[in-house]
Amino acid sequence: MVVRRGAAFVGLLALVGAILFAWQIAGEARLIAPRATPILYDRNGAFLTEVGVRSLADDGRGRIDYGYWPLERLPDRVVRATLALEDRRFWDHPGVDPIAIVRAVWQNLGALPYRSGASTVAMQIARMQHPAPRGIRGKAREAATAIALTLRFGREALLAHYLRLVPYGNGSHGVAHAARWYFDKPVEDLSWAEIALLCAVPQSPTRMNPLHADGLERAVSRGQRVLDELARRHVIGDAELALAHRQLAVMPPPHPSRRPDALHAVIRFDAMARLGRVAAARQTDPRIRTTLDLDIQRQVTGQARRFLELWRHSGAEQVAVMVVERPSGKVLADIGSSDYRDRRAGAVDFSRAPRSPGSTLKPFVYALALERGLLEPTDVLADLPEGSSGINNADGHFLGPMLPRQALANSRNVPATNLLRSVGLEAMFGFLRDLGLHDLETSPDRFGLSMAIGSLPTTLERLVRAYAALAEDGRLGDLIWYDGQTPTAPVRVLSPDTARLITSFLADPMARLPTFPRYGPTEYPFPVAVKTGTSQGYRDAWTVAWSKRYLVGVWLGRGDAGTMAQLSGVGSAARLAHAVMLALHGARPGDLEDATFPPPAGRVAVELCMFGGRRSGGLCGPTLTEWVRPDDVPPVDDAAAPRPRPDGERPALTVPAVHRAWARQEGYPVALAPAASEEVRILIVSPEHNSRIWRNPETPPALARLVLKAVVEPRVDQVVWYVDGEPFAVSDPDEPVLWPVKPGAHRFQVKLPLRPDGSRPVQIVVE
Repeated sequence: MVVRRGAAFVGLLALVGAILFAWQIAGEARLIAPRATPILYDRNGAFLTEVGVRSLADDGRGRIDYGYWPLERLPDRVVRATLALEDRRFWDHPGVDPIAIVRAVWQNLGALPYRSGASTVAMQIARMQHPAPRGIRGKAREAATAIALTLRFGREALLAHYLRLVPYGNGSHGVAHAARWYFDKPVEDLSWAEIALLCAVPQSPTRMNPLHADGLERAVSRGQRVLDELARRHVIGDAELALAHRQLAVMPPPHPSRRPDALHAVIRFDAMARLGRVAAARQTDPRIRTTLDLDIQRQVTGQARRFLELWRHSGAEQVAVMVVERPSGKVLADIGSSDYRDRRAGAVDFSRAPRSPGSTLKPFVYALALERGLLEPTDVLADLPEGSSGINNADGHFLGPMLPRQALANSRNVPATNLLRSVGLEAMFGFLRDLGLHDLETSPDRFGLSMAIGSLPTTLERLVRAYAALAEDGRLGDLIWYDGQTPTAPVRVLSPDTARLITSFLADPMARLPTFPRYGPTEYPFPVAVKTGTSQGYRDAWTVAWSKRYLVGVWLGRGDAGTMAQLSGVGSAARLAHAVMLALHGARPGDLEDATFPPPAGRVAVELCMFGGRRSGGLCGPTLTEWVRPDDVPPVDDAAAPRPRPDGERPALTVPAVHRAWARQEGYPVALAPAASEEVRILIVSPEHNSRIWRNPETPPALARLVLKAVVEPRVDQVVWYVDGEPFAVSDPDEPVLWPVKPGAHRFQVKLPLRPDGSRPVQIVVE
C-alpha cells in the first residue's frame, strides 16, 4: 500500500513538473528580437553613427548590440549557405533533428575523431532568446521550445528570425546588418566569398573577428571549408567555387565606418532615435539620412577651433555653432563645443545649454511692438537716460533721438527697454514662449525690463529656430534633422511685413553707425542680417546672421559661466559667424553682390532724416532709407536737422521736449517751438509711478540719490519739485534733480511757480 502511494505521489510530482515545464515552454515559444537599430548617415551618405540596444544576452554590464534588421525577403544564397552549415534537414524535421542528436551523442562517446553539434536553427533561436547554462536540462528546454516554435510559426518565419538574431561579431546581429556593417552593401548583393566569410563568424565571433588579422585568417580558413561544403552539397557550381576561393583568399580586412569628430551631433541623434523622434521609412532598411553635411561640419569645426584659440587668452573656453539651410530649415552643422574631449567642459553641448542671450532678444521686442501698432518705422525713439530704470548702454553713452532702424541696428539698451515697457512684460514673456525661446512657468516680473537685454536664458538651438521665423517672413517652423522627418505645420508668429522690416533693420550697414563701424565683422559682400549679443559681465558672446541661403548661430563663453575679458559679441562671435558665412557662400575677397532682401510688400522706400524722422528734402544731413506705407509718408521737414552754418556755429534744433536735455548736453542750441496755447503739459518720466526701489545699504548716504526728471511742453523757465507735499527743489525743467533716497512711501509732483499747473502725482516705495 505504501509503495502504491509512493508511486502515485511520484507520478503526481512528475505530472505537475511536466505541466510546469510545458507552461514554461509555451511562454518561451515566441519570436523575440530587439527593435532594429538604425545606421545614420549625413546628407551625402557618409557614416555618422549607429544606435544600439541592450543585448538579449545582457549580463548586467550594460552590453549594447546592433542590428536585428528584419528581412523583407529571404536572401536565397545566404539561406542555402546557412542551412548547409547549420541545419541540413531544416525543411524536414519538427524543430529537433534526431539524426543530428544521435550523431552528436556517438561523437561525444568518442566513437568518432571529430565532433559536431546537434542544435538546429530553431534550437539556436531558443538559446539566443533565452540564454541559459549548458547542460541536459538546458538542452531539453531548447529542444522543447524549438518544437513549439516550429509548430507555432512555421519554418520560413523561423529562418527569417534566425537570420535576424545570429551574431556576426563586433556587436553586429543579423545578416542584413552585417552586410551593411562589414561590406556596405545590401545582403542580396553579397558575393559567395563574402557569404562564406560571414557564415564562418557565428561559430565563434570573438575568435573569428574579421577586424583583427588573426581573426580574419581563421575566418577565411573556415570560409574556404564552407565553400567546399557548399560545393559538395551542390549549392554552388565549380566556376562559382573557383571564383569564390580566389576572392576569399585575397579578401582584405573589412573597414567599418567610424564615427566622425562630431560627437555632440552623434549624441543628439542617438537620443532622438532612442526617444523615437528619428525613424527610418522602412523597418527592413533602418538606414536614416540626416541633414548634416559632414564636410561643412568639419569645416566649421576647424574654424571654431581656430578662432577660439585666438580668444583663449581673454578667458574664452568653449564655442558652439549651428548652420541651417534656408528656407528648408535643414541643420547642416551642429557643433556643441570645440572638442568633446576638452577638459574645459568639452563634453557639454553648448548648443543646448541655457545661457543669457544678451541683446539677441531685442529684435523680438521691436517685432512685437511693430506687430501691435505700438511702433512705426518713422517714430523717434529716445536713447536717453530718462525712463530707462537705471539701464545703461554697453558703451556707457547715449545717442539721443534715433529711428527704430538705427536704435535696433546699434543695439541700444534704453530704447529696447522703453519699448518693452510699452509692450508689457506679460505680453513679451508670452511672445518669447510662443517663439520657443523658453518654456518657463514663472512670473515675467522675475526678469523685469532686463528681459530685453538678456536676463531670460535660452539656448543657441532655440535662438536659431526663433530667428528662422524672422528670416522666413514670420513663419515659425521646426528645424529639420533628417530626411523623412514630419515637421509640425509652420505657425505664423509675425506678419511678413514685420519680419521683413526687422530683417531690413538688421541688414543695413548704415543704420549700425556709429556703434558698429563699416567694413567690420557685421558687414558682408552680399545681403546678411546680423544681430550680436553680449551678456552681463562678458559671460556669453552671441551672433545670429542670415543670408538668403543660410542661417548661422554662434555662441562663445565658458563652461563655468565665468567672465571673459571684454569679449563682446561683435568682437568675437561675429567674426566667427562672418568666416563661416563667407565659406558657405564661397565668397572671395573683392566679391560684391548687388542685391537686397525682399522689401516689405506694399511699402515704399523713403529717405528719412535721422533727426526727427521726417522726410528729407536734401538739407537735413544724415539720412536713412526706410520702408513706409504710401499713406504714411511723412512730410518734408528740414527744420529739425543739424545743418552747417557759414559762421561755423552749431545749428539750433527743433526737438521734442523729451530730447531737449540731450540736445543741450551735446552742445546744440535748442529752438523753442511756439506754444499753441497757454496750457503747459507736465509729465514726470523718472521715477515711474508705483515703482518699488531697493536701496543698497552699503551705498554711502551722500551717493544714495534718485534721479528726478520731467518733460514740460512748451518749455518754461522753472519748475518746482514737490516731495511728499513739500517743496523740494526749483530747477530748469530740462535738467535732472537728485533726491536723497529715504525708506518708505513717497509722493512726487512737479508744478509751475506761482501757478496751479502741475503734473500727475507719482508714488513710489523705497525699501
